[in-house]
Amino acid sequence: MTINPAKVAKKMSSQKKCNFAQLNENDMKPTLLVLAAGMGSRYGGLKQLDNVGPNGEIIMDYSITDAIRAGFGKVVFVIRHSFENAFKATINADHFNNAIEVEYVFQELDSLPQGFKPPQNREKPWGTNHAILMAKDVIHEPFAIINADDFYGREAFAVMAEHLQSLKDTKGQYCMVGYRLENTLSENGSVSRGVCQTDSNGYLTGMTERTSISRTQEGIMYTDTDGSKKHLPADATVSMNLFGFTPDYFAESELMFVDFLNEHGHELKSEYYIPFAVNTLIANGYATMKVLKTDSQWFGVTYKEDRPMVVTRLKRLHEEGVY
Repeated sequence: MTINPAKVAKKMSSQKKCNFAQLNENDMKPTLLVLAAGMGSRYGGLKQLDNVGPNGEIIMDYSITDAIRAGFGKVVFVIRHSFENAFKATINADHFNNAIEVEYVFQELDSLPQGFKPPQNREKPWGTNHAILMAKDVIHEPFAIINADDFYGREAFAVMAEHLQSLKDTKGQYCMVGYRLENTLSENGSVSRGVCQTDSNGYLTGMTERTSISRTQEGIMYTDTDGSKKHLPADATVSMNLFGFTPDYFAESELMFVDFLNEHGHELKSEYYIPFAVNTLIANGYATMKVLKTDSQWFGVTYKEDRPMVVTRLKRLHEEGVY
């Protein structure tokens, strides 16, 4: 059976006992910000709209269904003008049976603060935190962000929604869902991950973007900035871009983006990553970030060769009655 977000939400709200966050009508509902501006160059097409479910579902169908189930009230998609029509033809309020409010914002190369312009010959926008800034005029409540082409698991959305509800009228108290590194790797190529360090109370103390991570005969390895290969533990906590913020994050990270552009704005491939902004706000004492725990399993389509695995896993979830 094709997943139906509206029916899922109605069914979940009618249950007296449930393992997921259920928000009352009068409670603040968080927003889900979906980063969907990437064209999936390694995958070879607009992978966000690839039909991977047994009834033609795309990965976002599962994410939005889980978000509705958890109590999110609005979803905002960050996209590009170049594929706006194709995206909206699939992803719209009618697609989700009007069970959740839908908005769109656009991330483009020249979407920059006043006084800045991209350097000649630069081809791509400025990274994940740049994408977040595109939504500053349409989000005024606590919000979570996800990648459009990643499957996060229903419990991950539940614990995130519950925590975001507690952040009403606060500033600088952010959160994220952490995953085990070994559960996030592709068997078909290397990946990049934000490797997290936490204190004894489960708060983030630092996050380092590691690139070219892959399984080898020596274990899980990554390529350091000097080009050397170094080891990462299998149980390292990593970010899969499931973060939770309060609206003040827009203003704080935009100030840092201006500094970033002053230093790196002339470069052709520099990117303004979320871990950089989060680390800075934690280091200067403005923010804290709680690392939330979940048993959810992450998977995604990083490479075209990952698709059969995703199709198999989603089929199994349908057979088990999860969707």
